[in-house]
Amino acid sequence: MDLNEKIKSDISDNSIALFMKGTKEMPMCGFSNQVVQILSHYGVEYKDINVLEDPMIRVKLSEQSGWPTIPQLFVNGKLIGGADITMELHQNGELLDILDTDKNK
Repeated sequence: MDLNEKIKSDISDNSIALFMKGTKEMPMCGFSNQVVQILSHYGVEYKDINVLEDPMIRVKLSEQSGWPTIPQLFVNGKLIGGADITMELHQNGELLDILDTDKNK
């Protein structure tokens, strides 16, 4: 499986996928940590993909998503956005509806 296929698989095979710097147990940047904290607040299960393991993940992911920065949060295969958008959705109460993956399927 090439890297493009792996990224597509991570996005499609997980109802919530977070491409981030570090892991959910050990975020390696403030923005990634911010999204991890928000997801932890909701108690949702999600797949974390560490873009620091291979610099090409970041390149290929941005080519696919059209989004230049990390982290990138995907729910049900759809790009939600980065830390700023995730925080905004959290603060205005919309993120809970987005994360309610059973309802969105």
